[in-house]
Amino acid sequence: MNLVRFSSSFDLLCCRWMPCHELFRYVPFSCFEWAVNGANLTRSLVDQWWPNRGAMKSLAALLMIFTMLAEMREIMSWSMYPSFHKGDKFVVEKVTYCFRSPSVHEIVLFRVPRNIQEREYEKDLFVKRIVATAGDIVEVKHGFLYVNGRAQREDFILELPTYTMMETHVPSGHVYVLGDNRNDSYDSHYWGPLPIENIVGRYALCHLRKPHI
Repeated sequence: MNLVRFSSSFDLLCCRWMPCHELFRYVPFSCFEWAVNGANLTRSLVDQWWPNRGAMKSLAALLMIFTMLAEMREIMSWSMYPSFHKGDKFVVEKVTYCFRSPSVHEIVLFRVPRNIQEREYEKDLFVKRIVATAGDIVEVKHGFLYVNGRAQREDFILELPTYTMMETHVPSGHVYVLGDNRNDSYDSHYWGPLPIENIVGRYALCHLRKPHI
C-alpha cells in the first residue's frame, strides 16, 4: 500500500487544526484519492441538478427584502368583521409610515399598548381601523361615533355600537383605533389611544380568504 508523508508546511496549514493531527502524518494515499474524487463528484452533481445558484441568491435576497418591507398575517378573531373574517390572511406593508403619518380609515397591524401588555395579550399583534388622529376628540353616543363633534358615516361596520364612550382627546403621537365589529372588539374604547410607535404596518391586500359556509 502506498503511503504519502505530509510535508511540514502541509501539516501546518491543513492538519494542525484537527484533533490529534499528528496521527495524520502517515495515511494511505488511496484515502485522499477517494476523498478528492468524492468532492468533485458532489460538486458536479450540484452544478448539474441544482437550479442556477445566482438566481437562488437573487431569490433569497428578494425574500429578505420582502420580509423587511412587508409580512403576511392572519386574522385571529372576528373583531374586524365584516371587512375581515377570522382566518383571513393578508399582507402588511411597512414602508408608507416611514414617509407620512397614519390616516383615518386605514387598517393597521400593531403591538398592544404597554398598559395591557401585562395581561394575556403581551405578545399579540392586533388589527384595527384608525378612526381618529392626533388632536381629534372622539366620542361614542346614541349608536354613533363622533369625531370633533360630528357623527361619522361608517358603511363598513357590522352594526351600530351599543356602548357609550365619553369624550377622549387623542394626544400627539397617537391614533384612535376601533374594530369594524364595534360590539365585539378589544380596542381603543377599552384601553385608550394607540401610540404610533406601536404600529407595525398598514394593510395592503387580502391574500387568502377561507370559504365560509
